[in-house]
Amino acid sequence: MGKRLRIKSLNSKAAQTFLAFSSLILLFVIFSFASPNFLTAGNLTAILLMTAVNGILAVGITFIIVSGGIDLSAGTVMTFSSVIVGVCLTNMGLSMPVGMFFGILAGMLCGFLNGLCIAYLGLPPFIATMGMMNVTRGMNLVITNTRPIYFTRTPIFNEIATMPFLGVPLGAVIFFACAGIAAFILSKTLIGRYCYSIGSNEEATRLSGINTKVWKIAIYSMSGAFFGLAGIVMASRIASAQPSLGAGYEMNAIAAAVIGGASLSGGEGSILGTIIGAFIITVLTNGLRILSVPQEWQMVVTGLIIIGAVYLDIVRRKAK
Repeated sequence: MGKRLRIKSLNSKAAQTFLAFSSLILLFVIFSFASPNFLTAGNLTAILLMTAVNGILAVGITFIIVSGGIDLSAGTVMTFSSVIVGVCLTNMGLSMPVGMFFGILAGMLCGFLNGLCIAYLGLPPFIATMGMMNVTRGMNLVITNTRPIYFTRTPIFNEIATMPFLGVPLGAVIFFACAGIAAFILSKTLIGRYCYSIGSNEEATRLSGINTKVWKIAIYSMSGAFFGLAGIVMASRIASAQPSLGAGYEMNAIAAAVIGGASLSGGEGSILGTIIGAFIITVLTNGLRILSVPQEWQMVVTGLIIIGAVYLDIVRRKAK
């Protein structure tokens, strides 16, 4: 009986991934026929670069969703990390590796504080991360005095995302590397197993002797590191740290994870599914822009997709 249930679960996960991948292929086919400009080398490169930032964010947020949480601060934390990198490299004149290290550390710190508020103060993840979203959004404007920071002292930094590596933008390579590392962590390590365990049944996990509070903090901190790395790629891609950017990125990241099969109820999700979901969001946005669909309608379509993805997740949970 238990074996049949495991096989059924595996088949269900495979079916979800296949459905998401089929949707991605369908989008490619539709936009390829709709516009001759879609399948050009330049546009495919643009899709890779666009997916890199949202994809790294989505990979980080997958850990949180699998553990039964949510993070509304991912976008502004990403921007906060890019601002910290800008301050370190441009204002303080630190070396590029040191500046990037502090950017990732800033993301980890925000994640640590989110985890602390959720695990030990008992705040709901929605409230705790919404508070962090507003804190980091304000800090971004305060630190920069509402002005962008340009990387004039380290022009090489501007090439991190766009520099070709075996014909692929380095930003995309970083994204795939992050996805590979995250897939290993989620499937092969202790923190990955506890992500699924806490998300499936936190109380049972706690009663089995596992300190769920400590592991929650670790999960949010690790995800914050991914957000920090996404901030570095974003800042490199636009050659500046823009303090007003970031809000709204978390919605695309959450949508990518859910489209890829992650359940907002926790306990389910995969990095492969998240990668496919991130590409679906990017290809859809890119295709609508090529077809000259107004931005407000692009937002409507994206919102409907998020609603549809969450509804399918609810239906899937009820069916189980």
